[in-house]
Amino acid sequence: MDTQLQELRQLASRAENRLTETGIPRVAMVQGEIPEHQLAAVYDPMVNLILAGSKTMTVGDRTFRYDPATYFVMSVDLPAVGSVYPSENGEPYLAISLTLEPAIVANLLADLPKPAGGELYSPGFSVAPVTPALLDAWVRILRLIDHPDEVAALAPAYEREILFRVLQGPLGWMLRDIATPDTALSRIGIAILWIRENFAKPLRVEALADMAALSVSAFHRHFKAVTALSPLQYQKRVRLLHARSLLIAGEGSATSIAFGVGYESPNQFSREYARQFGLAPSRDAARLRRKDPLHSECVSPVASG
Repeated sequence: MDTQLQELRQLASRAENRLTETGIPRVAMVQGEIPEHQLAAVYDPMVNLILAGSKTMTVGDRTFRYDPATYFVMSVDLPAVGSVYPSENGEPYLAISLTLEPAIVANLLADLPKPAGGELYSPGFSVAPVTPALLDAWVRILRLIDHPDEVAALAPAYEREILFRVLQGPLGWMLRDIATPDTALSRIGIAILWIRENFAKPLRVEALADMAALSVSAFHRHFKAVTALSPLQYQKRVRLLHARSLLIAGEGSATSIAFGVGYESPNQFSREYARQFGLAPSRDAARLRRKDPLHSECVSPVASG
């Protein structure tokens, strides 16, 4: 696996310290010390592979650490906080990711034997050891960076292989469940998508439970298991992360942004913001702008992890 990792590091070495597109659909890379506010974000569903250094990811009260011998699967949109570290020999953090597209997973599943069902009350994110076969698929797809004329013909096959290798592994049930109707994970995903798109609106848990076709008590249990947060905590994290992005980009005053993301009281917004990020909104935004002068380009979360 060392040879495969070394080739992947070389192929991804042109990545920047922010989301870097590869020219391959849904494949991105990132390198170095990532701006702090990009690591606290709502992450898209993805498979994330560390090539150098390491990363911790905290979702709710759960924290995972993963290294070059492991990969991370996030099967639903999750507000999370990450921290990245260089390797012991000083190599900068380096990672590649594949954003998950449920339709592609569903198409792949149609060609495979139907396995046992998913896990009951299980998280929508976890870490697993990487395998040589999975690394091989990553090497093939990343080689296309230097052969853009081959991307349209070959990238879909290599993407399917990456997904197939993940499906074969211990986290494969996550991919199956997000692409299979009527699983608890896919139902919770519907509610999560609604919250992400309507985070500024009042949240009624009963309506979300109906949307997910679950009883209120079952919805609460599944939602907390998948996201490590209650529905109201999830909405609050999304509101605060969105507000932080707007503040860093200079899109308005703290008061106007507080109302814009759904708060009825600017004072409550300031208290909850400071509790989450350690400083009052304006002071936190000013600090982050000083640390990241290119902040205006960084309103979106880092999907590449």
